[in-house]
Amino acid sequence: MAAWAVHGTFTRSVFAHPGAHVRSKVHVSLAKNILVPTDFSEHSTRALDYAVELAHELDATIHVLNVMGLQFAEYPIAVTAAMIEDLMDINRKTVAKAIAARAGKALFAPPMFEVGDVRVAIEKAVRDLAIDLIIMGTHGRTGVKRLVLGSVAEAVARSVSCPVLLIR
Repeated sequence: MAAWAVHGTFTRSVFAHPGAHVRSKVHVSLAKNILVPTDFSEHSTRALDYAVELAHELDATIHVLNVMGLQFAEYPIAVTAAMIEDLMDINRKTVAKAIAARAGKALFAPPMFEVGDVRVAIEKAVRDLAIDLIIMGTHGRTGVKRLVLGSVAEAVARSVSCPVLLIR
């Protein structure tokens, strides 16, 4: 599990004693609160599985976040509050099922559900929950697709104060 130590914050203090060898002491602060944003894609499912393994080793808590973006402009229908609530109910059940399938393998906080901009919701969760690490899936788009569709993962990695581990 030594490879997982890179996810923490490292501080090195060096102590020298006259006439003695130089000793060093490393203080490591490992993740205790892990945020896993999910959109139910294959990539975010892999990110959740990785987070479960890591959280188990670190005795950390997993915070699952699902954000329903409001990009309905491409659909030729009016979206009502009732429709959004129905979709959120489906998302709640899907998240509950994903957590239940991993029950006993890691500690989960109550899942969070938001409607709005994914990046803003992730940034808010990081601040509000003192998140130490984000583990999230990425589609790994390149070229024109990335230029047109953007990259939520990249935007998050550039804007949050904690490490972000991207899983493809």
